Amino acid sequence: MTRERISGLEQAARYVVQYKLTSAGRSLIVLGLIAGMLGYTLELPIFYAFCALFALGFVALVVNTIMRPHLNITGNFPQLACVGQPVTGWFNVANTGRRAAFEVDATLFPRDRALRVTRTNGALDHLAANAHTAIPITILPQRRGLYRLPPVRAFTTFPFSICRSGRVAPLGGPLLVAPYFHPLTNIDVPAARRHQPGGIALTSDVGESPEYIGNREYRPGDPPRRIDFRSWARLARPVVREYQEEFYCRIALLLDTHVPSRKRRPRTGFPEFEAAVSLSAAIADALARGEFIIDIFAAGPELYVFRSGRSTAHFENVLEILACVDESRKNPLDIVTPALSDELARISTVICVFLDWDATRERLVQTAVDSGCEVKVIVIRDSPTSLPIDRAEAITNTAPIVVTSADVAAGLVDTL
Repeated sequence: MTRERISGLEQAARYVVQYKLTSAGRSLIVLGLIAGMLGYTLELPIFYAFCALFALGFVALVVNTIMRPHLNITGNFPQLACVGQPVTGWFNVANTGRRAAFEVDATLFPRDRALRVTRTNGALDHLAANAHTAIPITILPQRRGLYRLPPVRAFTTFPFSICRSGRVAPLGGPLLVAPYFHPLTNIDVPAARRHQPGGIALTSDVGESPEYIGNREYRPGDPPRRIDFRSWARLARPVVREYQEEFYCRIALLLDTHVPSRKRRPRTGFPEFEAAVSLSAAIADALARGEFIIDIFAAGPELYVFRSGRSTAHFENVLEILACVDESRKNPLDIVTPALSDELARISTVICVFLDWDATRERLVQTAVDSGCEVKVIVIRDSPTSLPIDRAEAITNTAPIVVTSADVAAGLVDTL
């Protein structure tokens, strides 16, 4: 997602309002302005209050600048977080100056509203020269995605806790916020094993890798590398080693990302689409615990095709894909269908997580069934589908599963 360039004036204003002034300092500014306006317009003695507030703020600013400590900060946040789950980074703040520092604290100021700092240890009253302390900073991610964290700042609010001054350290780095999901207790996967040509190179040690099961006589066309020369010498005739063919289950998980352009995007995202991403994560988690190869197909602004499971990739890699996928305003199935069709001959089961049921999705399911794949259809919809969902059962011979976004968010979907 691209961001607009921020002007220098706006950057300076954000620096003053978000960092330089504390909440008490901002309140002092507001009270001072009100006192100044009332004192000037009504010629009341309240003008003296304005002078007192101005003097208090000026003294705090001067002393805070002069007593600015020499602080060094090290540490970092974890690189992976989950929506709605607090993530804490520990930072070591060292006073490298010759004098003690007072009211020392550390935090960061995210520009994105999806990241909210919820807790620090609070300001340390006293940090002696050449001493150090560990300060935790907790962030609560409220929306999935990849974020660039702002720099971490170590500062002092001495005196009066009105303004801040200190040091900045570019320690934020990237933070990947994965979708939150409720684990499934059971998932019914109508799968059968299929022969996988080139399976060793494709899946490492996944499934039934070629295993030596015995010897047999040489037949024309057998690869020479399988000849067993010791047995040939003993039996006086060509003998080759025989191996078991490679069969295992590959499951395609298809995530529907199409959201009609007529719908306005809420600040927290489209409920149905976010529920589809969350449920896809739960399905991938359940499949990763089994003997399956998982192929992820998702098309938003970009097409994602990713394979995981049993020594090919880890479940964390699946979460990275699901954390960054966006909704598509144009129907993405025209992009997904060719990529899926190339793999259907080797895929056992296709699990479709749809946001609707219409003619386009019906054709995709029919294509998978015609290729010999088992198909499981899951529709996340808060309103009636465009076409009757009963038509899916006539194609797949299994009843489709229809759930609402509220059910997924509340964790009511525990079996599929």
